[in-house]
Amino acid sequence: MKLLLEETVPGGGHTSLIVKRGQSLRVTDLHGGANVGVMMVNASEKSERLNLPDSLKCQHTAKLTKGHCLYSDMGRVLAAIVDDTCGWHDSIGGVSNAEEVAVRYGAGRYQELRNAFYRNGTDNLLVEMGKWGLGISDLLMTLNLFSRVDVTSEGELNFVSNNSKAGDYVELYAPMNTLVVLTAIQHPLDPNPEYAPKAVKLELSEAQPGVAEVCRTACEENVRGFINTERFFL
Repeated sequence: MKLLLEETVPGGGHTSLIVKRGQSLRVTDLHGGANVGVMMVNASEKSERLNLPDSLKCQHTAKLTKGHCLYSDMGRVLAAIVDDTCGWHDSIGGVSNAEEVAVRYGAGRYQELRNAFYRNGTDNLLVEMGKWGLGISDLLMTLNLFSRVDVTSEGELNFVSNNSKAGDYVELYAPMNTLVVLTAIQHPLDPNPEYAPKAVKLELSEAQPGVAEVCRTACEENVRGFINTERFFL
């Protein structure tokens, strides 16, 4: 694959980019125990956004991993998970806000810590979204890469620590021009009492032909999803 971009997002950091149709974005957990909050929208029509309930429902799954698609609210595929060494990515835990971070980790103010101040997922995503003309009303559903949350029979949510190891990666193929907004921040259910978000590496590449077939042919719903996406470009 032709590498187009490589960069490291430090723990607590955030970034955004358009993954164009036919490109792949690989996200690598550099140290283990990372969490990446991700939001996606159609770069050409930003009212079309990631819909996680539909993504789970149409693929009959409670977790997301290789072979699964990330659907928009228009039934199109924003991204397809074409490779994954982690095996489970959380779709229900959401993203942290400033109040939650302050309660769990303390003040962590810029005045004392400067650039090491305690950040939260909501504000990080909003900073990046503002660069694309998006605001708080556009922040809807977020996927947590590298994290796992189990649900008990009583409906309790349990965060599974150490779900991801150093070097684990997930590769997202874009069958449409997809705006990806992300932050390397701790999961809101992470029981670690210390503020310690982990760094990740991003690699944007031209994808190999046929790389998304593992997702397209995984189920009949995905076949239709890819057809819906291709119609958008006719």
